[in-house]
Amino acid sequence: MHMNKDRDFNAWFSNFKECIVDHSYYVDFKKVISNTDSIKVELNILNSLIGSKNIEADFIKLVGKYPEIINCVPILIAVRSNEVCVDNGDGQISINFNKQNFPLSYYVEFMNKIGLFDMISNHIVNNLVDYVMGVETGLDSNARKNRGGKAMENLVESYIKKTGCAYEKQMSIDNIRDRWGIDLSSVLTEKKAVKRFDFIIESKGNIYGIEVNFYSKGGSKLNETARSYKMIAEESKNVDRFTFVWITDGIGWKSAKNNLLETYNSMKHIYSINDLENNILLNIL
Repeated sequence: MHMNKDRDFNAWFSNFKECIVDHSYYVDFKKVISNTDSIKVELNILNSLIGSKNIEADFIKLVGKYPEIINCVPILIAVRSNEVCVDNGDGQISINFNKQNFPLSYYVEFMNKIGLFDMISNHIVNNLVDYVMGVETGLDSNARKNRGGKAMENLVESYIKKTGCAYEKQMSIDNIRDRWGIDLSSVLTEKKAVKRFDFIIESKGNIYGIEVNFYSKGGSKLNETARSYKMIAEESKNVDRFTFVWITDGIGWKSAKNNLLETYNSMKHIYSINDLENNILLNIL
């Protein structure tokens, strides 16, 4: 058991952070505005249907003059794809809103049954451009998970840069073997959670494989991660010139504290954001 830490686990754990995201995490308004602007003309044409007393006939007339307005129907129901699959009673059909693949009556039926015509003709929305801006904002929130993961990687990368050491991102064991002649096939197998390292740092002839994660919420995945990284650390001790480093943080670990403690006690290079702030990378490199 590796116990030569200069502080106890609870002291280390007490500095874990609740969140690391900046303002860009919540909504990418540049993207929202750009996506809405790209169909602004078509949406303004569709705006002429608001309050229509005979919306089906008016829509058919409008499509006759401006066929491109069909393209922006999917976003009105918060769908990114050009194709919408639906069971119309005779079986499943896939209606294409980019290249018309059915008679216009199918599109009219779809918009009617899904409630779009009702929403537009009854003034439930007064401006489709503003409405789509809201839809885009909602869809953009789905990208938050990726932005959250990226935030931790970006944070760690900023500290790696400060060391002045050469580094690579997302490197597989094949790349590492070809470049430095270090064989990690016994350490990272197909069964392991890690297939490639988030960062590889080269310093004074030694190679450091770094894994990075941040958990704002708990879950069973955290226990698996702690166990897997403990195993990688154990097995990599036998590999010359290679050191495994794990940088993790987040109050999600409260739900898996015991597993993290077990890994902490057996693993030499396990660090938090607080450690990065205290220049731990400069010390170990």
